[in-house]
Amino acid sequence: MNAESQRAQGLRDDLRTLYQEIILDHGKHPRNFRVVEHHTCKAQGNNPMCGDRVTVTAKVDRGTIADIAFEGKGCAISIASASMMTDALKGQSLDTARKLADAVRDVCTGKDAPAEMEPYLGKLAALSGVRQFPVRVKCATLPWHALLSCLDGPPAEGGQIKTPAEGGQIKKPEATTEK
Repeated sequence: MNAESQRAQGLRDDLRTLYQEIILDHGKHPRNFRVVEHHTCKAQGNNPMCGDRVTVTAKVDRGTIADIAFEGKGCAISIASASMMTDALKGQSLDTARKLADAVRDVCTGKDAPAEMEPYLGKLAALSGVRQFPVRVKCATLPWHALLSCLDGPPAEGGQIKTPAEGGQIKKPEATTEK
């Protein structure tokens, strides 16, 4: 093995170690594990293949995520991803949140995140380690799908989105045309 190959292997090993440390920390000690009081949106994500369930609640004020949290049960990757997501998105605009969700999906599936999103990724870049385990990509992206459903879902009474379990549907409102 030449010096360049050894250096590349060392970087991969460092990233793998960092990935494991961050995932374990957030998986064992999740941040923002609660329901947001007076949330303006709520959505649940469920992966029946492995049993992961995540409910995201957020309070959006004037196009900014004022508060965001989650509850759920699942593997360390799913819980860690939700925890890191809530840390990264507090105070961010809805546009940034959607772009960051796309960037996380990209790094989890082996694509490069857009350069404009790299400053926002921070610790989320550690989720790139799941690309080595394709079955775990769904675990890492589940909270992000729930986030997008939360932000894009139709508001229910009191400004809250009802999940299917609460008798609602998670889908974008249909466009209407004026006559």
